[in-house]
Amino acid sequence: MKTSIRIAAGQGFWGDLQNAPLQQVSRGQIDYLIMDYLAEVTMSILQKQKMRNPELGYARDLVDVCEEILPYLMERGITLITNGGGVNPLAARDKIFEVAKRLGITGLKIGVVLGDDILPRISELVADGHEMLHMETGEPIEKVKDRLLSANVYTGAWPLVEALKQGAQIIITGRTTDTGLTLAPMIHEFGWGEEDWNLLASGTVAGHINECGAQASGGNFLGDWRSLPDMADVGFPIIEAFPDGSFVVTKHEGTGGAVTRETVSEQLMYEIGDPAMYITPDCIADFGSIHIEDLGNNRVRVFGVTGKPFTPFFKVSASYLDGFVAFGSLTYSAPDAYEKAQAADKILRTRLDRLGLTFDEIRTEFVGMNACHGPRAAQIVPNEVMMRIGVRGKDKAAIERFGKEIAPLILTGPPSATGFSGGRPKASDVVAYFPALLDKRVLKMHVQVDAI
Repeated sequence: MKTSIRIAAGQGFWGDLQNAPLQQVSRGQIDYLIMDYLAEVTMSILQKQKMRNPELGYARDLVDVCEEILPYLMERGITLITNGGGVNPLAARDKIFEVAKRLGITGLKIGVVLGDDILPRISELVADGHEMLHMETGEPIEKVKDRLLSANVYTGAWPLVEALKQGAQIIITGRTTDTGLTLAPMIHEFGWGEEDWNLLASGTVAGHINECGAQASGGNFLGDWRSLPDMADVGFPIIEAFPDGSFVVTKHEGTGGAVTRETVSEQLMYEIGDPAMYITPDCIADFGSIHIEDLGNNRVRVFGVTGKPFTPFFKVSASYLDGFVAFGSLTYSAPDAYEKAQAADKILRTRLDRLGLTFDEIRTEFVGMNACHGPRAAQIVPNEVMMRIGVRGKDKAAIERFGKEIAPLILTGPPSATGFSGGRPKASDVVAYFPALLDKRVLKMHVQVDAI
């Protein structure tokens, strides 16, 4: 057993800083690099890409990154774990093998975790009595079955552990939990068991800190963000983990940003419901048990985490088509910018009504006035305001007709309109989210490891 391991965060979402993985593998010692690419909406995007082209469906940035980091992985013995496989992990594997061959790399073993994509099995599962109900509305998934774009199960760390046992140096998964990417190396290296709830909870907390990249090391920081040094070269976080479940959050020396009690604490509050019941497929972590100690010099120790047994269910993240949406905007300049923007909104809504157009929803925000804080916004006197208006509905023709009513306001509405760009607003698909639960016993995961 190793006395410690260093698990570095390389991406917090699909579209994060492209050079962060290279920074992590080249500017200091690490054992593992984890790259989190997936969000709920990302799965539907990838599924639509795969439907158009069976060779797509993965985060293509992953392949670009591997062009840069593969030599470092091989030379320094670093293991990469990523959920960038999306809905087509095998295609991502093949592309990375192509990169390796082009770079003259041999001996590379890539593990692929399969089984989380249940879109082809929805009818079968429902027929077998595994009713999947919307976790907020109680609506059965059968009601949207014909409009489903994606359906993936949040699987945990154990399939990744199996791939590590089989010697994979790169592991590509689909909808594995974000926390599982960091937890798996800790289970593998320290020999933790499936019922070591406190240890698993600690690794889960480490994964929660790591999952959003630089958000734990100064990015998107609500505290004294002005004092953070060199954010242009922000260092992504690194978890220095120990067998007893404690760990230190840090970053490479010489990089920007900061790892402090405040930055780590703020990330711990990200996307949690009941802090005593942070539910994952691997365990339930009690965030109220977390102890945090600032050691200084960009080192924060986390310890004392307690956990509970996992639930009998996996969470299903499904998405489906739910009508159309379009947005348009115009910017109005001073004097009386806000009044002009409000008048333009009233004129446009009146015209839409007189055209007989109906929508499920129509919303307007005035960027520069109330877009961020709504009715709680302070009543300021801006010198420019953007009127941004959007409509949503099932009638695509009505949505398209709305798009033709924005530009005419320039010459037929209040004065000083500017900022009209991007052409006429077009209808685009609304992708709605469908969260549900599924009995763990019906899911069979498969790990496949291949080498060149």
